[in-house]
Amino acid sequence: MSEINTNNHFDIIIIGGGLAGASLACALKDTSLKIAVVEAFPLKTDLQPSYDDRTLALSYGSRCIFEGLGLWSELEPHAQPIDTIHISDRGHFGVTRLTKEQESVEALGYVLENRTVGQQLFKAMNTAKNITVFCPATLKTLEQGEQQVSVEIVSDDKSCQLTATLLVAADGSNSQVMKLLAIGSSQKSYQQMALITNVTPSKKHNNVAYERFTENGPLAFLPMQQNRYSVVWTLSPQQAEAMYALDEADFLQQLQQCFGYRLGELKKAGTRARFPLSLQAATQMIHGRVALIGNAAHNVHPVAGQGFNLALRDIAQLSECIVDSYRAGGDIGSAKLLHAYAEQRQDDVKRVYRFTDTLVKTFSNPITPVAHLRSLSLLMVDVLPNIKRQLAVQSMGLSGKLSRLNRGLPL
Repeated sequence: MSEINTNNHFDIIIIGGGLAGASLACALKDTSLKIAVVEAFPLKTDLQPSYDDRTLALSYGSRCIFEGLGLWSELEPHAQPIDTIHISDRGHFGVTRLTKEQESVEALGYVLENRTVGQQLFKAMNTAKNITVFCPATLKTLEQGEQQVSVEIVSDDKSCQLTATLLVAADGSNSQVMKLLAIGSSQKSYQQMALITNVTPSKKHNNVAYERFTENGPLAFLPMQQNRYSVVWTLSPQQAEAMYALDEADFLQQLQQCFGYRLGELKKAGTRARFPLSLQAATQMIHGRVALIGNAAHNVHPVAGQGFNLALRDIAQLSECIVDSYRAGGDIGSAKLLHAYAEQRQDDVKRVYRFTDTLVKTFSNPITPVAHLRSLSLLMVDVLPNIKRQLAVQSMGLSGKLSRLNRGLPL
């Protein structure tokens, strides 16, 4: 943890040093803004690669954001491109394929291990002269005044007072900042759980991602390096617990039965984990001199891999607002700036809510007429270029008005 003293004033305090908080800090690393990052858990940057490493599905738009941050060249060697997305409905005839050739891009998206992205972000933070990381440290109190925000953080039973012009909450769906400010959230449980694991198929994956809709919910196979797949299987809570408890051979047999043999035989499965699925949205993205980003602001269903990509677009927009105001000599924590940030993010956030929620509702409905309609919808998407283009643009994170970073441009 940084040296504690009584005069710790910063331009920006970021509560949460995970992938979202670290990405925002890195977006501002080449400015003269003084930034504090407060993270409750030790940052483990030296872990060895593991078969069981969790992954991120990055959209093409998120690749552009990392290019704008100057970090993509470090991430690209570890990124598995997605050249094709194969969308199907189990037991029905409808199929849609999105390809990089149709969209004239290098890849529709990329799959990276969380650890790799974290390592690069932490490395960039640690070498930036304007970023101070307080870790492990927890947020205890938060007070807002007209000109600044004041927080008390605690580490090893020692407390420290920090002040800043702007505070950003990047501390996840169980946000301490939201609790201290009494910011509410709307929550909707899907009565589903995501079971996640990595598997190795007998056939080469050829950079193809699969989104297979089943009567229980979506089943996603995302290609990884070393011919592995990251699997996100949506199930009822009872089914998820049952699948979690199986031995490897029985689990692979059940997964094979659900997915089919398009990739040949599934030969190996890694450690499994499961978590409940819900849609959670903060009642407000700003509060005084505080802005919310990432899961603190919105937590969506993992269908179509929208979560972290949505957070990166928050970061791209907020950092652009901050830098533009700072260069113009403005107040980076002003109500005008934060209202502009919230307003600019509104359409994209609502679009992702509708997109993910509609997919889950439509493709988790076992009623026969609805199933036939799904099949017809997938066929229509596949043969109607305009609809297919809209689906691809949304999946690639390129809908609506794009920030500079989202276009791959530096701030």
